[in-house]
Amino acid sequence: MKKKNIKIAIKSDAEILTEIKDVVGKIERGEKVKKHEGVSFDSIDAMRKVLTEERLRVLRAIKKEHPESVYELAKKLKRDIKNTFNDVQFLAEAGLLELKKTKDGREKTTPLVNYDKIMLEITV
Repeated sequence: MKKKNIKIAIKSDAEILTEIKDVVGKIERGEKVKKHEGVSFDSIDAMRKVLTEERLRVLRAIKKEHPESVYELAKKLKRDIKNTFNDVQFLAEAGLLELKKTKDGREKTTPLVNYDKIMLEITV
């Protein structure tokens, strides 16, 4: 099975805007556009605020343990449910995990990590 990676990039707003313009230009010319999966931050400090040691622990636990709910994840991590829920929501908003809502009697939210590695890219 091929390992899937997610790319995290440190890019300025100008660099992101240039990429968007390039993609729009290719679409207008009828060229194929390569699918891009990843997350960009405008600085290393912004990235560090998202990828704290505790949030990386959350991502690893989701990948390894496959919890069926945020509550189950909090129990496995021996963390407060509210703090775990907040971190899961934050990581989902940043694009680093997926939340799957299911209703089997009671509604639950299953956190999913669909990649094996986080690759960091910094343009110099």
